[in-house]
Amino acid sequence: MRHRFNEPGSEDPLTFAVSERDRGTLEMVRDALAAGNVMLAYQPVVGVATGQPAFYEGLIRVLDDTNRIIPAGQFMGVVETQELGREIDVAALRCGLGALSRHTSLRLSINMSARSIGYPKWIQVLKRWLTRDPTIGERLILEITETSAMLVPELVKTFMAELQDKGITFALDDFGAGQTCFRSLKEMYFDIVKIDGSFVRGCDKTPDNQCILEALIAVGRTFDMFTVAESVESRAEAQFLAQAGVECLQGYYYGAPETKPAWMTPEGRGTPVAAQKRSG
Repeated sequence: MRHRFNEPGSEDPLTFAVSERDRGTLEMVRDALAAGNVMLAYQPVVGVATGQPAFYEGLIRVLDDTNRIIPAGQFMGVVETQELGREIDVAALRCGLGALSRHTSLRLSINMSARSIGYPKWIQVLKRWLTRDPTIGERLILEITETSAMLVPELVKTFMAELQDKGITFALDDFGAGQTCFRSLKEMYFDIVKIDGSFVRGCDKTPDNQCILEALIAVGRTFDMFTVAESVESRAEAQFLAQAGVECLQGYYYGAPETKPAWMTPEGRGTPVAAQKRSG
């Protein structure tokens, strides 16, 4: 006897369960955006030379209907290719620019997908804040994932060129996880390269990761990009990366993302300036 879920037009139980989960995720994110229940969690990116935060990364969080904070990793995979993903980028940018306006010593990176380039709401939010306070651009870092950047390299190149005179810094996120066209990378304006955490974890004792890291660091140097290692979780990893020539380190070893870091309080200290933009 043939099972019902094998019949034409029907879904097997696993596919149905995944579909229902994704549908629920979309509804949760859509409701959170409509209610304004979004915020950033801030994680320090620490300079090897100083041991102090060079800048912070603002990671988008949404609150569900029970006010539980949901990390981006639990919903971005579902929404990234949809318009809802563009709305998430808009919300992250708005939150980040607001934080930069309130904390004048803050240097902050905000994630965006290359798919959001040309999205009217996103560019309207950026222009509105830059008109209000042009100094914000000098403290803003836009992180674009390697995977999305290489989907539309010419569009990314034009977008970055148009924003160069605003003082905005650009970071290539998750470097090594995608398929970079080095000719495209050469023609872009990335100031920072953030090495994907999959090559960082266990790098102090994994020869394969060490070999790949050395190659990625060399690429960063060749293109005059400031290097950041993501997902640093131990002292041994941090020591290896520092000796290998990485300039900044980010991960739970230095601090988990916090929605209310100490520098947000009246008693908190201001944050140091970030890495300088590359010349040229």
